[in-house]
Amino acid sequence: MSNELIINSTQNGCRIALLKNKQLVEFHQESDGNRFNVGDIYLGTVKKVVQGLNAAFIDIGYEKDAFLHYLDLGPQVQSLNKFTKLALSKNGMSAKLSGFKHEPDINKLGKISQVLTKNQKILVQVVKEPISTKGPRLSCELSLAGRYLVLVPFSNAVNVSKRIADANERKRLSRLISSIKPENFGVIIRTVAEGKDVKELDKDLKNLLQIWIDGVKNLKTANTRDKVIGEMNRANSILRDVLNESFDSIVVDDKELYEEVRSYVNKIAPDKEKILKLYQNRVKVFESFNIEKQLKTSFGKSVSIANGGYLIIEHTEALHVIDVNSGNKSNQEDNQETTALKVNLEAASEVARQLRLRDMGGIIVVDFIDMRKSENRKKVYDRIKEVMKDDRSKHTVLPLSKFGLLQITRQRVRPELNIATREVCPTCNGTGQITAAISIADQIEKTLDHILTAQNEKKITVSLHPYIHAYFTRGIFSRRVKWFLKYLKWVHLIEDSSLALTEFSVLNNRGEAIET
Repeated sequence: MSNELIINSTQNGCRIALLKNKQLVEFHQESDGNRFNVGDIYLGTVKKVVQGLNAAFIDIGYEKDAFLHYLDLGPQVQSLNKFTKLALSKNGMSAKLSGFKHEPDINKLGKISQVLTKNQKILVQVVKEPISTKGPRLSCELSLAGRYLVLVPFSNAVNVSKRIADANERKRLSRLISSIKPENFGVIIRTVAEGKDVKELDKDLKNLLQIWIDGVKNLKTANTRDKVIGEMNRANSILRDVLNESFDSIVVDDKELYEEVRSYVNKIAPDKEKILKLYQNRVKVFESFNIEKQLKTSFGKSVSIANGGYLIIEHTEALHVIDVNSGNKSNQEDNQETTALKVNLEAASEVARQLRLRDMGGIIVVDFIDMRKSENRKKVYDRIKEVMKDDRSKHTVLPLSKFGLLQITRQRVRPELNIATREVCPTCNGTGQITAAISIADQIEKTLDHILTAQNEKKITVSLHPYIHAYFTRGIFSRRVKWFLKYLKWVHLIEDSSLALTEFSVLNNRGEAIET
């Protein structure tokens, strides 16, 4: 089983695709102006305390005040507030918290007004990004995630991931971390720490502690709304969470971003640096790895599954609904029960992929094809639980009801990804009035004539739609061959399905766009 991470740099940021056996399973878009990412820590100001909600609204610079519930304050919020006040007073408070005296834990059933007051400055962490009309959701239980560990200031507990089942390994890790962790810091040991030696864990712990120290330095000079500690970029955070022995390659198509990723991989897993590659082909990286096509076919209301079945995905205000249909698969089996089971098993795998791909959260209801036998319903339930094991978002899957309905809850921390798969007609731009489609071919030929004669370019490359590419390259004496005989210069043509039918671009031998 192969795992590949493909990173495409764009003008506004980057696009990140995670492939499993060449199939797209995760897709992320990161813009340079992204703020309020999950994990970011801000110095905020309490704008409003709402008794009825037992919550407060905090100003951290977003257009709408962020939401902080009493249950998200954490038991040690008074210690955090004390530390924040001391740090802002510039009295030289140590970031390492050595000798820091903790305040008593707050009452779990207390009131927000007992802890926060209007205009109070408070250190908060984003746990849910702004979604729809809602601002960010915040927490005062600060944590810094690393490769193997999560550092929790103002705590002393050492907790081990429940996914580490071996009792001896749990004891070893707990004992080891307890012996090296600094005073007044708690640690959560992640699943990937299983089997790691003290050197690797200590290195990760020191990196996290340094991030905290740098953040406290920022805090001492920070104004309200300032970001004190920023989560790393999306590419590195994905590498931190998913990079393991099964990874075959990490491909980056931008030199600067490549160096940034290489530096991070060298820090967290030096042995993996050899799988990192800089992509330098003229064909776009997403085109080369067939990602562009998968994006167009994987998003939208209707999604095909293997052997003729398909899913219909609808979104409502309260939940997401996925309907499973057999399509022409219904003619391929002996009886209805066998057909239903086979289609449902295939659909279960695609449903799990769609949840990760679109980052769908909240309540999801899947309407599978009805099956009479309870053992068949259990097979479908077991399949979807199995394929969702790789999903990093917290989720719960309930067994199928007798009506064939399956309910899933999945944690939502950022807006659902939605890619438009329907396009405005490229020849009429939605007006309904079109010119002859062949005109684009004439336009390209006029452009080439100008570039090859008037501008005297030697080696040029043209990116164009696959249909137009086929038109110019069809046959032994194709249009491209005729250009060569006319100009004595070979024109390199590249298919690019991300372009509309009437779009094309011309590059010189240095890969720079030629203005025409």
